[in-house]
This record gives sequence, C-alpha cells and structure tokens, in this order.
Amino acid sequence: MADRSGTVEGVRRANLARVLQFAHLERALSRSRLTALTGLNRSTVADLVAELTTLGLTIERAPDPSRRVGRPSPVVAPDPRVIAIAANPEVDALTMAAVGLDGGIPARRRIDVDNLMSPEEAARLIAEVADEWRGTVLRDARVVAAGVAVPGLVRAADGLVRIAPHLGWREAPVRTLVEEATGLPTAVGNDASLGAMAEHLFGAGRGIDDLVYLNGGASGIGGGLIVHGFPVAGTAGYAGEFGQNRPGILSPADRRAADGVLEDEVSRARLLAAVGLSGADEPTLAAAIFASDAPDVAAELARQRHILATALANAVNVLNPAVVVLGGFLATIADSDPAALDESVRAQCMPASAEDLEIRTAVLAEDRLLIGAAEAAFGDLLRDPIAGDVTGGQVRAATAS
Repeated sequence: MADRSGTVEGVRRANLARVLQFAHLERALSRSRLTALTGLNRSTVADLVAELTTLGLTIERAPDPSRRVGRPSPVVAPDPRVIAIAANPEVDALTMAAVGLDGGIPARRRIDVDNLMSPEEAARLIAEVADEWRGTVLRDARVVAAGVAVPGLVRAADGLVRIAPHLGWREAPVRTLVEEATGLPTAVGNDASLGAMAEHLFGAGRGIDDLVYLNGGASGIGGGLIVHGFPVAGTAGYAGEFGQNRPGILSPADRRAADGVLEDEVSRARLLAAVGLSGADEPTLAAAIFASDAPDVAAELARQRHILATALANAVNVLNPAVVVLGGFLATIADSDPAALDESVRAQCMPASAEDLEIRTAVLAEDRLLIGAAEAAFGDLLRDPIAGDVTGGQVRAATAS
C-alpha cells in the first residue's frame, strides 16, 4: 500500500483514527473535549465525527442537561453495535464474549471441557458460538473481527502459537484457523499480555505509564509489561513469562515441586485442591476460599503468598513500576491478606524501588482477558477507520440466520 501519511487524504485518515481512538478510550466524550484533545478546530472535529457516524463507528447524543455552563456540546460515543468476538481457550474451558467498541459486553459464555481442546476444535467452537450470537443477540450488530487470548507463546508477526504447554499446542496456526472458521479478521496474542493492555487502558492500570501485570489462570502464570505507556513484547512477542521464573523459596517447607518454577508453586490447582474443588471459574474459586475457615486453606494461601511476594519483589527491583496489577487467582491470593502481601514484597525490595509502589487487583476481573483480546481485534479499525469500514463489505457483518 502506498504511503499516504503526508497527503491531505493521509492527514484526514489519521485524524479520523485519533477521534475514534479518543471516543473508544473515553467511552463517551463531548465534541468540545475532542477539540481540546486533538488540537483541531471545532468545525474539523464536527466533520470528522460526522464521517465516523456515516461509517457506522460512532454515535452522537444530546449533551448532559445537568451541565448548563457554557454552550452545550454533543456527546460522541462509539457505536455499541460494532462488535469483536473475543475468546480465551483454557485447559478447563473456552470463555467467549461479544465486546462492543463502547466497552459493553452484550453476550458472554463459558464452555466447560473435560479434555484438552485442539486448536482446530477451539476454532470450531468459536465459530459456532459466534454464528449463534449473530442470529440472536447480535442480530443488529456489526461483527468486525475476532481476538483470541492464548495461554502460551504467540508469535506477534502471524499469530502462530509456538507453544501453549498446558493446552498441548505447538506451532499452531491459530489466527489462520479462526479466520477460516469464522470469516473474520483475527488477532491472536498471549493472554497475560492482552490482560495487561486491558487493565492499562480501562482498569486498575488506567493512567499508569509503568506497570507490571501478572495473570493467574488454569494454565499457570503469565505476565505483561507497560513501560513509559507502551507494551513491552520483546523481539518476537514472547516477553512477560513470569511463571517460568524460579523465585527463591526461603523455607524448604514451602517448596512443593522439586526445581519448580513459579507457576508450579503458586498454583490455581493447589488452591482448588485445598478447598476440595475439582474445577471452578474465578468467582466460584474466590468465593470458596473466602468462605473457608479451614487451617489448611489458610496455610496454602500463606505459602503461595510468600512465594508470590518474592517473585513480585524481583520484578519491582528490575523494572521499578508504579503499580503491580494481579489478575485471576493471584488477585484472590492478594485479597486474602493485602497488607501481608505488601509487607512481604517491600521487605524483599530495594527500598527506593518500592517507595511509591502500589499493588492492585484487576478491576476488569474475569473479563480482563476478553477485553484485551477484543482490543487486539479492534486494532486495525482503530488505526485506520476507513480501511476497516464495517459498512463497506470488507468485513463479514452480523446477519440473522
């Protein structure tokens, strides 16, 4: 494609993208606010919003009547009918959601499985659920893309899953499989990296330029990094594998796996076993843990908290983040005794590195990975709204079956 960035058309397309991105990130904002954020004049902003509305990407509504100071300005918001299909395959379930460009989630489903899904089976299930939704809850929506959050190493260039060890996937062309099954442009990324981006943009890390995110799921522990406001992916997209590190374990009595890595010791499976569950989603596991007064449960939480604190202290010493965000079962560990975790982390950090540190739990809760997958799916549209025109036939739209 020819580089049009310096042409009048290129400048307009860039400005369309900026306006759409601000509307997406803010969820809704006034035209006057858009004018201030973009530095463009009011008539230019009005024209850009009108074009985005014609493209089916934004809507305008009347200003808030409670704000009577000054000239009222129409409110611009992403069109909630613009949808990405988000999916997170795991060892025990496939979780999916329809995520709107406005952040709404009109549909969500968890499909429990008792066997490891193959990449082909995961793609088939994603397509089946997406087609069902298109004929029902998404009948009037425009489904523009799909995003898949995979617990494994994903090559950024082409969405190839190099290895998802707990799923048993190796060199799996997941992007191609999902695109062929759904007919949708598809983005594939590491689940924790996508979770980090979601929490950075919309959750516990909003407004924070330097953060470390650790995600605890059925497949183990992954992580994501935001440095100076930008995600750090590494050369091929494999950065953030905190679960494969080997933290020091001060007490031999705390060790459960000989020569184990972090995710062998700080483990969702061990927490499930402690409360006597064979499987559960995140809210169910958390509820079972907090409802228990069994000494064994308290002891397992304390053991895992000690080891997690060492891993977090290592990250803080290396990266000096402002915030550490914990998601999944790691959030449950943190919430069981926030003060103890904070104290243990600080005790193992260089004091200066931890001076302004905050440890937070994921605000987006069980939707964080799906919102991250949707964000990846919306990427092309947000970068160039015209190339991603959902009314122009380039993207398969939702239709009633």
